[in-house]
Parts: sequence; structure tokens; C-alpha cells
Amino acid sequence: MYSIEINTKNRILKLLEDGKVKKQYPVAVGKPSTPTPLGNWSIIMKGLWGEQFGGYFMQLSVPWGIYGIHGTDKPWSIGQEVSGGCVRMYSSDAKEVYETIPVGTEVKIY
Repeated sequence: MYSIEINTKNRILKLLEDGKVKKQYPVAVGKPSTPTPLGNWSIIMKGLWGEQFGGYFMQLSVPWGIYGIHGTDKPWSIGQEVSGGCVRMYSSDAKEVYETIPVGTEVKIY
């Protein structure tokens, strides 16, 4: 069973399998004015979105807006606080995670 942990301070996404870290990825998170929502969420939808989202979008169960984990056409942004609240990944990394996890995967953001 897969789960995801996102450390917004260190800007790292950890993909866990049965509670053990399988892989880590650098990410970009929300800027201070539009922070990434902290908490325990789940992936409620996966879809192939446009190039702006690197093609791969995994929507979080945040009730007050559309937030997700996705690729980006701005690879220079990875490692920074620059998004509107979403978690950005290199597009190749987003594809890898997208193809690995099922809808329903738990996501902890702290």
C-alpha cells in the first residue's frame, strides 16, 4: 500500500510503500500568500492535464479548492515556494508517481 508525505519546509515528497520510503522527490510548494494546505488528505482524482501541469495531475481531497500534486512547465520552480498552493514536481517525477499510486492514496502534508 502506497502513501505520500510532503515536507513543505524541506520541499521533499516521499513516496512510501508499506510505511517505508521507496523514493524521494524535490518539489515546489505554495508561496506564503497561497500556501500548500497542511493536513491529512487523499488522492481523489487523477487526470491528464495540459502542459502547464506537466501533463499529470493528482487532485487532493482539500474541501476548499482544487489542489493537487502535478508536473510543471516551469522546472526552475522546483525547490521553491512559488505555486498557488499545489505541489509541483518535475514532470518526469510526476509521471512516475502518477503511474505508481492509485486513487485513494493517503497524503500527509506538513
